[in-house]
Amino acid sequence: MSTYQAPLADMRFALFDVLGADRRFEQLGFTEATRDVLDAVLEEGARFTETVLAPLNAIGDRDGCTLDRATGAVTTPPGFREAYAQYVEGGWSGLTSPPEFGGQGLPHAAGIALKEMIDAANLAWGNFPLLSHGATEALLHHGEDWQRDVFLKPLIDGRWTGTMCLTEPHCGTDLGLLRTRAEPGEDGSYSITGTKIFITAGEHDMTENIIHLVLARLPDAPAGSKGISLFVVPKVRVGRDGSTGERNGVRCGSLEHKMGIHGSATCVMNFDGAQGWLVGQPHRGLAAMFTMMNTARLAVGLQGLGLSDRAYQNALRYSRERLQMRSLSGAKYPDKPADPIIVHPDVRRMLLTCKALIEGSRVMGYHAALLVDIAHASPDAGERAQADALLGFMTPIAKACLTEWGVECTYHALQCYGGHGYIAEHGVEQLARDARITTLYEGTTGIQALDLLGRKVMQQQGEGLKVMLGLIEQLCSEQATNDAVAPYIPMLREKASQWQQLTREIGRRAAANADEIGAAAYDYLMYSGYVTLGYWWLRSVAASEASTHNDAFKVAKRETARFYFERVLPRTLVHASAIESGAAPLMTLEADAFDN
Repeated sequence: MSTYQAPLADMRFALFDVLGADRRFEQLGFTEATRDVLDAVLEEGARFTETVLAPLNAIGDRDGCTLDRATGAVTTPPGFREAYAQYVEGGWSGLTSPPEFGGQGLPHAAGIALKEMIDAANLAWGNFPLLSHGATEALLHHGEDWQRDVFLKPLIDGRWTGTMCLTEPHCGTDLGLLRTRAEPGEDGSYSITGTKIFITAGEHDMTENIIHLVLARLPDAPAGSKGISLFVVPKVRVGRDGSTGERNGVRCGSLEHKMGIHGSATCVMNFDGAQGWLVGQPHRGLAAMFTMMNTARLAVGLQGLGLSDRAYQNALRYSRERLQMRSLSGAKYPDKPADPIIVHPDVRRMLLTCKALIEGSRVMGYHAALLVDIAHASPDAGERAQADALLGFMTPIAKACLTEWGVECTYHALQCYGGHGYIAEHGVEQLARDARITTLYEGTTGIQALDLLGRKVMQQQGEGLKVMLGLIEQLCSEQATNDAVAPYIPMLREKASQWQQLTREIGRRAAANADEIGAAAYDYLMYSGYVTLGYWWLRSVAASEASTHNDAFKVAKRETARFYFERVLPRTLVHASAIESGAAPLMTLEADAFDN
């Protein structure tokens, strides 16, 4: 059975030493987010996740959720409901939500470490409150006054949870094909009819109500994605005055049987004349839904990070304990019958790959959360605009790379165990299975790649890319005389220059052949992720050297950075070569010839 211990030392290093989050919070006007408060959040979050959520992880995987087909009711695994009650009692559900609706008003980045802890401790459980934050954001920014008054407080205090209902049996990414209908009623509400699939936490026994944010078409809707509207559809009817009534016309038709996250209820939801209320303007639902979706994409990136860290912790412990053979350079533990496997270069390759990706990803993910706060709260309009541009650029990178690396790290961890990793006893195989979904939901890696290259770079003239390149050059200039990072500055500058060249070349080719965007997108995304991580590793080493951490901590950061720059960053060579090959190797073979 796998265990989990929150990596508080590295979380504090990322937040305070690298990002200076406590100082930034003060500048942004978050006067309550003092270092003492933030430390208390970390300590209590660790206690809750380690002692309450982590022990339920294997139980949720073993027992899963169950559906009563007669009533459509879903029962969560043993202990899940009680853990949610403790979560609500502890005030965690409203940690970063607006005080005017019952939240504690802490900055978004103050809650990001808690999010990582929850995902590492019990990803399936964490999916139940996951989308409540996105639903809150959508209603906060796009809902009417009465909708904010009625729905936000119970969502924020945890009495209700939220969902995001986009996908239908015949359409996923191409939402322009959706068929769910919304018929206007005499009282200003709408009758929603249709079927949605893959709905996380669509039905469960944790709360008294579930608030569905549903995409549907009005009778006069134009075809395609420009004809989609957003509706709030509660499980139990809610009036404009906040009163609750009878059960609404929405129920769970079935639960998906999945590869992983068995403790998470993934539902087929049937809407049969369910009462809903329009959110935002008619036919403008995608804009409102993307507010929710972008929040969820960053959150899913943190899921990949959390699973990576838990898998790494367990693989590291096992590698220190498991005795197998002698070191190739001579016995390292002559008093033992064999050396622990951590002495072997290939095991170290896997462990160091995990350590480099995890610690770099932690700073990248936390920085994205800090950008949310800067974009919303900075008193400087120019800084807000720059943060928003960089956040838009980084969102697909963080979502895709942190989850792809999550799959890689959990599989490396499993490999460290050898055959013992493939059996259920040690629990690492569950982490590998759970990680696989993170690259799929809230937009697959391919969709993130198209969003990054097609929209954030080509359509927006690389606004966010320019900000990132500026940060890289600024850092390289500032650290030019720092011996600890000097070897890596030329490497990072070279990759940044090539990043620009690749972007220009893709744009040139795409002008003649639109397939060039799709052909380059995945490799461009991964190239971007590795270069960005190089930036954060350079910053991390510089911050470590300037910190009060002990010598062992500083040596570990320096050596992990060395491994990253010399053994991981060269992956960009493969991605650059693939980009330079163009679309022809992908598109020349006729579809009918694939089976020849």
